[in-house]
Amino acid sequence: CVSPLAAAGPDLGRILKGIENRYNRVQTLEVLFEQSYKGQGRAKKESGEAFLRKPGRMRWAYSSPQGKLFVTDGKYAWLYTPGSNQVEKTPIKQTDDLRAPLAFLLGKLEFQRDFKRFIWRPEGADYWVVAEPKSDQLAYREVEFLVTPEFQIRRLRVTGQDRSVMEFRFDRERLNPPLSEKLFQFDPPPGAVVIERRAED
Repeated sequence: CVSPLAAAGPDLGRILKGIENRYNRVQTLEVLFEQSYKGQGRAKKESGEAFLRKPGRMRWAYSSPQGKLFVTDGKYAWLYTPGSNQVEKTPIKQTDDLRAPLAFLLGKLEFQRDFKRFIWRPEGADYWVVAEPKSDQLAYREVEFLVTPEFQIRRLRVTGQDRSVMEFRFDRERLNPPLSEKLFQFDPPPGAVVIERRAED
């Protein structure tokens, strides 16, 4: 059973408001993740631990592959790939990395402001919510959430403009753990090649 927003009535509204209330009250978040990607003839699976801190800071520390790191410091996104010993530095507003949609959790979450169309369906005790962003200038065209009755996001599936799909599965979520600011500062490892994508004039 799939219901558009107009037909879903207060049930979908309650789910969206519950997610907003849960995450808008959070200043920091820590969670284990499994990440999969399919697109452009490639498929891969990775895992690790993610840390989020408002405003605008994320750290994705990978255990598989060991040493991979994705950090946003509020201004830039940094992606370190140990296999090539390269760092990509990109202004956050310019990044097309599909981890970026999670940044909405780092601001004030307002579904009706950021998304124009919703569909939802139950899955056991949980709910899938599919949201289409209002802007077509973003790197993604659709975001899907699997939400528990407590409004915790257990899975997140992001479909890019190129129809690639990145999916996250979350476990052991901790709300408001103490997180040092140093977690969100990035210093390139010795000898690493830094590739800088400059903002367009």
